[in-house]
Amino acid sequence: MNCDIKIKNVSNFYGRPIYYINKPIPLMGHIAFGLIDRGTNIIQVRPISTCFHNCIFCSVDSGPNSKFRTSEYIVDEEWLFEWIKNIASIKNDEIEVLVDGVGEPIMHPKIIKLISLIKKIPNVYSIAIETHGGSLSLPLAKKLDKAGLNRINLSIDSYTKEKARYLAGVEWYNSLKILKIASDIIKETNIDIVLTPVVIPEENEDEMRYLIEWAKENKAGVKSNYPTGILIQKFEIHHFGRKPKKIKPWSWQRFYSWLKYLENEYDYKLLVKPEDLGFKKSVKIDEPFHVNDKIKIKIVGIGWLKNEYLGVDENCIRVISVISKEKINNSTIKAKIIRDKDNIFVARL
Repeated sequence: MNCDIKIKNVSNFYGRPIYYINKPIPLMGHIAFGLIDRGTNIIQVRPISTCFHNCIFCSVDSGPNSKFRTSEYIVDEEWLFEWIKNIASIKNDEIEVLVDGVGEPIMHPKIIKLISLIKKIPNVYSIAIETHGGSLSLPLAKKLDKAGLNRINLSIDSYTKEKARYLAGVEWYNSLKILKIASDIIKETNIDIVLTPVVIPEENEDEMRYLIEWAKENKAGVKSNYPTGILIQKFEIHHFGRKPKKIKPWSWQRFYSWLKYLENEYDYKLLVKPEDLGFKKSVKIDEPFHVNDKIKIKIVGIGWLKNEYLGVDENCIRVISVISKEKINNSTIKAKIIRDKDNIFVARL
């Protein structure tokens, strides 16, 4: 493939440039955009990196108040479709496509077209999208339904409006309105809703009770044949994520014990295994590079985070994040791979 790449800045987001990712830029290798394959029948698709929430616990430091990001990305929907179709054919299995991201996926201006394109892929049996719900509406959901969306994973972390606004980091966030829209989506479309809140110790533990009751009452997860309508996530501290003051993550043992307690109290399944949700092992896409490999990389733009650059290998197979405090933009360098897991590559000069 011709790798004469010219990446262009199409806009800005709170002072950060937004780069448009199009052919021939590879769509595998970066955590912030493109595709991620973890060796299962689930393909993660990340069409955009921006977000208009400022969640106080955000694991990827997303939103207007980001301290670590230096750029954002938006991917051409037709180019995404080509990559998804290719990866799905290699897996040769029934595939679920999960449209998620390090931001808010439904911010992509062509999200409806993207869903309709994915729907055309023969072995894609389900399409889901992850959203915090800030821009969710019933009219949008009806368009997504017509395009072929099967499920919305709604990352809402509080039932109480004031607490939800505090956690989301924006005053306009209205959890009650979002949950009302979610209820209407279940009633008026073919789309299922599954709640995916993060439990933050000493912040929203009691809020989970309201959300469990909502999931039960609204029959969340039923259309997807899920064993539950709420998948409570454990809060973790990440290197470039936000760290709420004085909040210490639970151990996994404490988290599972707490889920078991609530499960018994509400007679509602909260402890689930990946296979309960349709996950299964599938063909894993080959990793062309490995840790300690030294390869030539063409730098095509500034990186997603500080002291990072966006690079592409000389054969245009993968995108690679290159760590460097030196200015190396618009150059070809030799760097050593320091991360290769799940076809996500990071290199250092």
